[in-house]
Amino acid sequence: MHAETIPAVAPLRYTRANPFPARMLVNRRLSGSESEKDTRHFELDLTGWGLSFEVGDSLAVYPTNNPQLVDEIIHALGLTGHEDVPRPRGESTSLREALLRDYSITQPTPKFLRAIAQRASAAPTLSYLLAPDRKQDLETYLWGMEIIDFISEHPSARFTPQEFVALLTKLQPRLYSVASSLNAYPDQVHFIVDVVRYESNGRLRKGVASSFLAERADDVPVPVFPSVAKHFHLPDDPDTPIIMVGPGTGVAPFRAYLQERKVTGAKGKNWLFFGSQHEICDFAYGEEFNAFMKEGILTRLDCAWSRDQPEKIYVQHRMKENAGEIWNWIDAEGAHFFVCGDARRMAKDVDATLRKIVQEQGGKSVEQANEYVEKLKSDKRYKRDVY
Repeated sequence: MHAETIPAVAPLRYTRANPFPARMLVNRRLSGSESEKDTRHFELDLTGWGLSFEVGDSLAVYPTNNPQLVDEIIHALGLTGHEDVPRPRGESTSLREALLRDYSITQPTPKFLRAIAQRASAAPTLSYLLAPDRKQDLETYLWGMEIIDFISEHPSARFTPQEFVALLTKLQPRLYSVASSLNAYPDQVHFIVDVVRYESNGRLRKGVASSFLAERADDVPVPVFPSVAKHFHLPDDPDTPIIMVGPGTGVAPFRAYLQERKVTGAKGKNWLFFGSQHEICDFAYGEEFNAFMKEGILTRLDCAWSRDQPEKIYVQHRMKENAGEIWNWIDAEGAHFFVCGDARRMAKDVDATLRKIVQEQGGKSVEQANEYVEKLKSDKRYKRDVY
């Protein structure tokens, strides 16, 4: 008797359009109860996903919208949620499903605002602000305003379900830097995320993806797909020193770098600059970093706590205090310099500080210092992942 041959089943292909359904393993608050922030550590189970990522890459998380907000919108529109509407790619579904999974339902689009201004019996302010030369005023007016506010405040603006979804944009995935190494955690990915919650116009607002992960993902699949960040990987030579500047959740890729360098036995020195508000309640992964220091994986750790003393201290201040040593690591030892986090303020200040260090420590003119830093960039030795 011979065994039956079992036909080979082609593995399910996970793609950007068909993301992998990861499972939430850990949803832990990192920030202490005294903190102004709700900073969370998430661990997702990737068993069976057959894809990979490198430290420095990001993962796209495909969230669903807040069901409570979806119901409020449906109610404010005077609809039931059972109405048939098209999804962004054309096939039809119920209005409630479409608002949950397919469309962005927080930020009002220009198309939506124009429709409200045209249909509402009284929306003079909005009509005035939609003029091309009022862009700045419109932005100020819209701060903290969401689609629900406009529907509630202008009940005279009526829409069919199909008209309404046509005014919305597609719900986009959110990218998060991976905070773990596949070599250290082969079937997992870790994230560090600040959960966005704030009040405006008498309503509690919530970040779409951060509140999905924090509040609604414990018992539903978390669809994820890798996003390669070619420019933000570790140096090819494991002996190369690295300097990492990652305040707040910007520390994510550097936790992954340190795990990777430990597991692979890389000999390069590692220096981390971390910053947040208070050491006692905002030192994300503090115990892990201190353990890396004891093991000799982390060569130096410099922290900036902005609110633990009367004057604000940020990572760039710690860089200034260590200017000579930073210059030595970069110029004499060939270190790579990495920055991750807030683009608007932190990354600009860190960049200005780096240029000043090169100028003063290297005895260069402003032009020469700028040339030197631009060469660091083109040599892929100064890398930024800022948002």
